[in-house]
Amino acid sequence: MNKKRLCIGILAHVDAGKTTLSEAMLYTCGVIRKLGRVDSRDAFLDTYEMERERGITIFSKQAMLRTDDLEISLLDTPGHVDFSAEMERTLQVLDYAILVVSGMDGVQGHTRTLWKLLERYQVPTYLFINKMDQQGTDPAGLMTEIKEKLSDNCTNFGTEDKSSIYESAALCEEALLNQYLEQGEISDRDIARLIVERKIFPCYFGSALKMDGVKSLLDGIRNYGMCPEFGTELGARVFKILRDTQGNRLTYVKITGGALKVKDVLSYLPKNAEDGQIAEKVNQIRIYSGEKYETVDVAEAGCICALTGLTGTYPGQGLGMEKDSPEPVLEPVLTYQMILPQEVHPAAFLPKLRMLEEEDPMLHVLWSEELQEIQVQVMGQVQLEILQRQIRERFDVLVVFGAGKIVYKETIADRVEGIGHFEPLRHYAEVHLILEPGEPGSGMQFILGCSEEMLDKNWQRLILTHLEERTHRGVLTGSPLTDVKITVAGGRAHLKHTEGGDFRQATYRAVRQGLMQAQSILLEPYYDFVLELPSEHVGRAMTDMSQREAETEAPEIDGNRALLKGRGPVSTLWDYAKEVAAYTRGEGSFSCVTGGYGPCHNAQEIVDEIGYIPEEDMANPTGSVFCSHGSGFYVEWDKVPQYMHVESVMGASGETPDEESVWQEYQMRRSREQESSEQWIGVDEVDRILDRTFYANRKEGFTPHKGIAHRKRQTKQAQVREYGQGNAKPAIKREKYLLVDGYNVIFAWEELNELAKVNIDGARGRLMDILCDYQGIRKCHLIVVFDAYRVKGHPTEISDYHNIHVVYTKEAETADQFIEKFAHENGRKYDVTVATSDGLEQIIIRGQGCGLISAREFEKEVASVKKGVVSRLQEQKQSGHTLMDSLSEDSRKELDSLKNQ
Repeated sequence: MNKKRLCIGILAHVDAGKTTLSEAMLYTCGVIRKLGRVDSRDAFLDTYEMERERGITIFSKQAMLRTDDLEISLLDTPGHVDFSAEMERTLQVLDYAILVVSGMDGVQGHTRTLWKLLERYQVPTYLFINKMDQQGTDPAGLMTEIKEKLSDNCTNFGTEDKSSIYESAALCEEALLNQYLEQGEISDRDIARLIVERKIFPCYFGSALKMDGVKSLLDGIRNYGMCPEFGTELGARVFKILRDTQGNRLTYVKITGGALKVKDVLSYLPKNAEDGQIAEKVNQIRIYSGEKYETVDVAEAGCICALTGLTGTYPGQGLGMEKDSPEPVLEPVLTYQMILPQEVHPAAFLPKLRMLEEEDPMLHVLWSEELQEIQVQVMGQVQLEILQRQIRERFDVLVVFGAGKIVYKETIADRVEGIGHFEPLRHYAEVHLILEPGEPGSGMQFILGCSEEMLDKNWQRLILTHLEERTHRGVLTGSPLTDVKITVAGGRAHLKHTEGGDFRQATYRAVRQGLMQAQSILLEPYYDFVLELPSEHVGRAMTDMSQREAETEAPEIDGNRALLKGRGPVSTLWDYAKEVAAYTRGEGSFSCVTGGYGPCHNAQEIVDEIGYIPEEDMANPTGSVFCSHGSGFYVEWDKVPQYMHVESVMGASGETPDEESVWQEYQMRRSREQESSEQWIGVDEVDRILDRTFYANRKEGFTPHKGIAHRKRQTKQAQVREYGQGNAKPAIKREKYLLVDGYNVIFAWEELNELAKVNIDGARGRLMDILCDYQGIRKCHLIVVFDAYRVKGHPTEISDYHNIHVVYTKEAETADQFIEKFAHENGRKYDVTVATSDGLEQIIIRGQGCGLISAREFEKEVASVKKGVVSRLQEQKQSGHTLMDSLSEDSRKELDSLKNQ
């Protein structure tokens, strides 16, 4: 007989008895011989010392329950709201869930939040109403409350009278109703199907502590549980990252297809995908049950296991044929400054915090460059205390935290067009974006809506990548942007001078330029709360809520108790529980869960307090860079439309064509599985492209970012020609020409680059003076070429500056093109050397038989020549020789006669 293999999670509001139910199920199935207690700190699944001390579940745990015909991977999830993200990640791998409701407390606020999450992830659910052994519990009243607050399809399956179950099932489908009317019953298979389809929710009453009702729950799972169907292609979903006592990194997964074997190689894209896809071998497959585990050689579909050997996985990731999970609904709302001991350097400690961040999806670790401090974003005070304890135990560092701050966000209220232009020397990109408000809670949505006639598809995809690769900042407070739909609506590239990094800069600037025009709205996090207290204090509570900018429903009065539900800002309610305990003398309770973001109740006050000035944020510029007369200049955001090269994509009505088809294309793109063979260009590869051009010759010590490993750059050592030295065959003596790519050298030499930031004309003049000195020593034909291709109607301009030739290119001709043309026409006739670090130009010039010297090596060459001249002059001075000593006798006589006159 084949066993049913199911993955079941237990969820509950804190103190509902979830861990106690887990113990009872383990005991009933013979996994443990003695029932553990939370109070006694010996619960089987509370394996961490912090959990036993506090009596709460912090991390989800796994236990294996086996009977003759049933095998359950039981996942015990945290109940405290501060650790809800751990629970939410677990939902994505469950076949079924057991929602525990306290018979004394009824349906709490957090219980309703759990129910919404179960609905979002479409998890079939059983309900266990616990603590029914306590006085005052009313099964009928609780059943009515559950039907009203959760679902009318919740049905009591613990009764011996099957007719009520059949009636409830029959009401779910017309075909079943006819079957019930004809036969008087409904098959277990049909009921099992209704449970899987979330059309009916079995409820069981009992007391986990007294082992009452636990067997009925297990029998219900055995009778109605259906094993999901799995495919043969390998797939797995990551839901947790932990480290064992030896420090081994554990990736907890559910196998969703095929089978995974030890030593199999998994290829995947890590969260920080700087190096692209990586391939790693699975060293061990562990099946955990409490603190103990067994290793297996093969994990089949449906198995929950922990893998060792994977270093870049993250919760919510899909492996193999699985796609990544959607971002969690619950998110941290409080920010705290982390204060380290004086002897601990933040740069050395930050990587250790990243390890904890991997393990806890609701811990966000931030480094503030502006404040030079580490900040953490958490769900609440309990999580903060646990974090402090973890750091002390694992890293032997005692940290403290500053005052908490609210995590604000921003959105927009109107529709605007954002324009970004990036055109320093030899770079070009322009991007037009449509920014418009999205639905509350929708996050950021990015859409391609530009025709390929205007901009090639590869550039459009690159813009989309740059939109998705970062968190965009609002212009009110610099807070993260959310609930905004951004459409790529237009743009332009240059056939020769556009690099990937140009579109990154143009894209970022387009977003910021659009935000500067839009009507921005500051958002703050909200709590959905339930306040239970003696009815005599209802007036006080409603007054408090009004003063704290919270909205409440009409109070529910039941005898001498009252229930008040509502929604209010986190900033005004996060410490209200202490106040409730004080004025009710401990008889009141205030429970709340995060309820998303809404407009900030004191927006102007917060904006003034933060004092953010978007124009001064150098990391997020609002303006654009344009080029004129061979040099770039900065244009403020409000003047960009006067300089833009692409016409506005928004008509007079503010509408863009084909908006419906654009949105449909977006939905299709999101629904399609991303092709594994398609590799989009990454941000760090763009950095590397820029390193080869605009930033190729920074001063020594400049370290570019790491590039993408699977696209390793092949470089060749540039051949440097020493001027003034003869060829191997003296008989073939040709005139020497040195062509200097002017702006490439200016931006490569530190002295000239600094001068160019102040005055580009001054930098050009200084370079020409240096070249004049150099030519006087080397005696070659020296030509320096400057771009003037942006000057309308400009002809090729060649002039002499002292002993060198200066060329300004004609309209639409770059310095690169002029030099390449010269090399093609004269490379075989003369000894031509070019000073440049442009990679493409170097390849072309070498093909024409010309010599090369990089801008940096040329700087060293000029310095070496100058040093040699100075050295010879000093030697002459020390030897007593003067200029007169080198003159002929007739010359000395002529100079003496002139002197006497």
